[in-house]
Amino acid sequence: MPSGRTHDRITLWSLPFVAGLTFGQTQNGNLTLLVSGGFLFGGLMFGPDLDIYSRQFQRWGWLRWIWIPYQTSLRHRSFLSHGPIIGTALRSLYLVCGIAVLGWLLLFLANFVGAYTTNWQIFANLATAFLIQYPTEWIALFIGLELGAMSHSLSDWGGSAYKRLKKGGLKAILPKAKKGKSPRVRLKKRTAKTPRTQRKE
Repeated sequence: MPSGRTHDRITLWSLPFVAGLTFGQTQNGNLTLLVSGGFLFGGLMFGPDLDIYSRQFQRWGWLRWIWIPYQTSLRHRSFLSHGPIIGTALRSLYLVCGIAVLGWLLLFLANFVGAYTTNWQIFANLATAFLIQYPTEWIALFIGLELGAMSHSLSDWGGSAYKRLKKGGLKAILPKAKKGKSPRVRLKKRTAKTPRTQRKE
């Protein structure tokens, strides 16, 4: 499995290709910026290795505690953390829910001490409208996050496959066929279990 520094290099080297390909397909600077920014953030801070004490986890600084429940709930390199689409979707949902809970607590405290008053329904409506009004931008950001995460996962899988290939040859990376019992072995087992015939007197 590549080191954290190698993953960072892969992300940084791939960024110009992702930006160029996105701009070539969309001809839109804003979408290119969102995809490229999402790719950079996904590769450096929002990747699959947030499920362990990794370089990505350490980059969150004093906000690292946010990911501790996430780490304790998932096994490292499980499908829920390293799987395509589902890993990024789960991390995004986890982060959005965490920010929403934290924001709600801060607003509640501000209302409690009288420093700030707000109508919760208006606040919820504004947040919902903001999400619905820019669907293309949100999709572009998610694609960037997913590309950044997949560059990490693919390099992990490719590195593991290369090590197995180098150690055990082509057979080490091919799926193993299930070995069935030969008919001859089964016949021997049957004859061993059959009772002996009695000799005629």
